[in-house]
Amino acid sequence: MPANQDRRVLYAEFTALPGHADAVETLINDLARQVREEPANILFIAHRETEHPERFFVYEEYKDAAAFEAHINASYGATFNEALAPLILEDRSQLTWLNRL
Repeated sequence: MPANQDRRVLYAEFTALPGHADAVETLINDLARQVREEPANILFIAHRETEHPERFFVYEEYKDAAAFEAHINASYGATFNEALAPLILEDRSQLTWLNRL
């Protein structure tokens, strides 16, 4: 099995409520700084759609399942999700899991 098979790869999408996109961007940028310091985080790249600036897309890669588990259990993740919830249209970030080819 190639080494990449153990990786956990996903993207998260969400939509800021009217008037809250800049606040969401600030939250994501703060979270990104912390996640990138996780020893087993490979990538955490946040995007804001050009034509729909209220839409956000975050691409994430973690070394393995344990790394992702550590990520979701980090206290700053809970703080982020709590702050994000009232600012977005969806109930929470919409996650899509990916398998690398």
